[in-house]
Amino acid sequence: MTRTLRKITVTFGAAAVLVALAAPAGAHVEIDPSTAPAGSDAVLTFTVPNEVDTANTVEVVVAFPADHPIADASIEPIPGWTAKVDTTKSATPIKTDSGTVSERVAQITWSGGKIAPGTFQRFSISVGLPDAGPLEFKTLQTYSDGTTVRWIQDTVAGQAAPDHPAPVLTLTAAADSASATPAHVAAKSDVDSAKTLALVGVILGALALILAIVVAVTSRRRPSAS
Repeated sequence: MTRTLRKITVTFGAAAVLVALAAPAGAHVEIDPSTAPAGSDAVLTFTVPNEVDTANTVEVVVAFPADHPIADASIEPIPGWTAKVDTTKSATPIKTDSGTVSERVAQITWSGGKIAPGTFQRFSISVGLPDAGPLEFKTLQTYSDGTTVRWIQDTVAGQAAPDHPAPVLTLTAAADSASATPAHVAAKSDVDSAKTLALVGVILGALALILAIVVAVTSRRRPSAS
């Protein structure tokens, strides 16, 4: 194989590896969507990745903001997981479609299931959003070895992103509701992007293999100099 052809083959192979590695790995606990209209009803999804190789995630606790209280939350069932909604007295009354209430959601705890290494789990809830924000959902992720990762750090504009940021939902004006992206649409887009990147990686890898075979066959057929 000539030096030029060898370089081409290596380049194709390296490109395939880089594309495969570019697929989203979910580095942090994230909320989807990241923006929603103030005062609207919304489905919020918390994506929780397992970032260790030696333990399962066995419990996820999402704390709700006290400064912008949410009166109630409906849970999307997840096979193998149990969800518990804890409420507490709100410092300020909360106006809802059913009237004014004095209790707010304090936290939701998911337990009983597991998130294996290299995988992630989505936890979805339906809520009525307050009229002001942003909303910060500090999250605790507990592993089967007893380790707890605290996703509670504030993200400050103009500063470096923290290592363990709390998921934040930004509220927009009600008039912007037409441009808001539903949670299920954004989640599907993430999955489609990952599939596309993986497919490109497979195609590049196949091209590299075909090129290597052609070069090898051509080299065998070329007569040697006497």
